[in-house]
Amino acid sequence: MFSLTFLGTGTSTGVPMIACDCPVCLSTDPRDQRLRCSLLINDGIAQWLVDTGPDLRQQCLRANIRHLDAALITHAHTDHIMGFDELRRFTFGPDESLPIHASHATMNDLRRVFDFAFNGHNRYAGYLKPDPREIEGPFRLGRTTITALPVLHGKVDTSGFLFHPDHGPRIAYIPDCKEIPDPTMQLLQGCDVLIVDCLRLTTHPTHFNASEALAAAAATHASKVWFTHLSHELSHADFEASLPDHIRIAYDGLVLEW
Repeated sequence: MFSLTFLGTGTSTGVPMIACDCPVCLSTDPRDQRLRCSLLINDGIAQWLVDTGPDLRQQCLRANIRHLDAALITHAHTDHIMGFDELRRFTFGPDESLPIHASHATMNDLRRVFDFAFNGHNRYAGYLKPDPREIEGPFRLGRTTITALPVLHGKVDTSGFLFHPDHGPRIAYIPDCKEIPDPTMQLLQGCDVLIVDCLRLTTHPTHFNASEALAAAAATHASKVWFTHLSHELSHADFEASLPDHIRIAYDGLVLEW
């Protein structure tokens, strides 16, 4: 079995947003309550996170996450890394460490922001002890081949990820994106599942809006599409009702299984 759990599907502010009385922030639909973006993946052999945002402790408790084999980081924006120290729970033993997979630029940012964890001077029981693994090509976790998907997201080096379990579907995850370069688009062609950034209806300088997300979905010819990284400008029920049948909106706690 291969399972994917959406731990969070919201943009950097989360939804509801602080001090906002818009209809979505006041919505009683639990699908409109969105923590910051993160995934949990289990391929039957290994289990790993994608991104460690500021809601990670709450997400781990809610999903009853009790072990991890690795964490993957898409980029070093605050909403994707500021729960990084919560990974300490998975390296409590004095000799326990956790592999962290990220691009060279993102790993440099992690080393700078979380120097206390990476500098090698705090290898104690109960402390976070990351094992940095810079991504230089496809790699394996459990029975899954993982390929980084470089995309353009403002001026920050950002990666999505393509997950291909043995004898399973090809699943692409791109939570922060404004443009998909041609080499990455080629990797996405015909993927079974595309999970992609869809911030709002109006244009944004560093994220896909709805029309851009729909265009990207069409260009990949993905069989099934899920929109994520949603702002408070998108009501789950209203927006999903306007979409084609093969495109849905992800929500916190949603589990997909194959």
